[in-house]
Amino acid sequence: MMSRLPLPINRRLVLASALALVMLSPAVAQQTIKVGLVAAMSGQSAKSGEAITRGLTLAIDEINAKGGVLGKKLELVSRDDESNPAKGVVAARELVQREKVAALFGGVDTPVSLAIVPFANQAKVPFMGVWAAGTPITKNGAAENYVFRVSAVDEIVDKALVDYSIKKYAAKKPGMILINNPWGESNEKGLKAALADKKMEYAGIEKFETNDVDVVPQLTRLKQAGADVLYLVANVAPSAQVVKSLDRMGWNVPIVSHWGPAGGRFAELAGASAPKVHFIQTYSFSGKLPPKGEAVLAALKKKFPEIKSLADVTPAVGIANAYDAMHLTALAIAKAGSTEGPKVRQGFYAIDGYDGLIKNYKKPFTATQHDALGSDDYLFTYFNKDGEILPLTN
Repeated sequence: MMSRLPLPINRRLVLASALALVMLSPAVAQQTIKVGLVAAMSGQSAKSGEAITRGLTLAIDEINAKGGVLGKKLELVSRDDESNPAKGVVAARELVQREKVAALFGGVDTPVSLAIVPFANQAKVPFMGVWAAGTPITKNGAAENYVFRVSAVDEIVDKALVDYSIKKYAAKKPGMILINNPWGESNEKGLKAALADKKMEYAGIEKFETNDVDVVPQLTRLKQAGADVLYLVANVAPSAQVVKSLDRMGWNVPIVSHWGPAGGRFAELAGASAPKVHFIQTYSFSGKLPPKGEAVLAALKKKFPEIKSLADVTPAVGIANAYDAMHLTALAIAKAGSTEGPKVRQGFYAIDGYDGLIKNYKKPFTATQHDALGSDDYLFTYFNKDGEILPLTN
């Protein structure tokens, strides 16, 4: 009889060990705090996704080197949205529901971010924008808004575009050439309001599609209406088509642009006329940098050996916005003492300050202000012949 006793005991030990492993595996999976990125990693805006990834990765390295957040290391999990809103929502759901990310970061495309906003608010997961500038992304009307941003905001950018066109080109009757999507709509509204504030009329508003290879008809109408400056809002490839269409027409009109051209191979696609486009940015690694900028640039070159020149850190805004946004998100999680979405949301409001790459942030977020950057944080730039984005001095 005694010889039969070890068998049940062994079985119990095996079962107990198996149960312990099952119970342990979620704990093992939660040894890191995951953050998710949904951005364009392929296609004409792939450089934007690369820049955002570099900025987030650099910040995560710094945070982890100091012990992480809440005693855990941060881990980045990325998905390619292919600049497609439907794919962006699927990616966001996967990151939240399967990967259990504590926060989401968004990419370059306003339509994609706008598609993710309702899901983020419903899931109560902080969604941090680091590029897409559509005004309704953060001003989305939700009773409990989980969307924050360290980036430009269309309605503020549009005022800057109008002010710059008046100061630089003495604009009297500007025309608008806008991509036909929610980002174009956001800027149409903002530009109309900015021009109304100046009591200026506009020559016309023309829309075009991402895949259009000839924008001459729209531009011809603006020329015939007397446009003396063009406000351009589009991403890389369509912006390049506008420039090439102007070249075909022989119309040498000043172009004041949103930052869409910065997101990829614009200098290559637009050709010799690329430097004519003056566009807005939030940061540049060119020229004399403050110590923080020098340190980040040095870390970038060390982390990513493929960076040989300043042209290789283009677009700087993706790097800088993402770098500051990651540090601010880590501070919010630390303030929350938790990775629970509602607590992290309150954590953003509890941030008193952060000495960032773009600026020294003072109370960057409040219950009524979810955008950390303002008009004082913008500068105008252009592509030189080497593909480097340089600040304009006037």
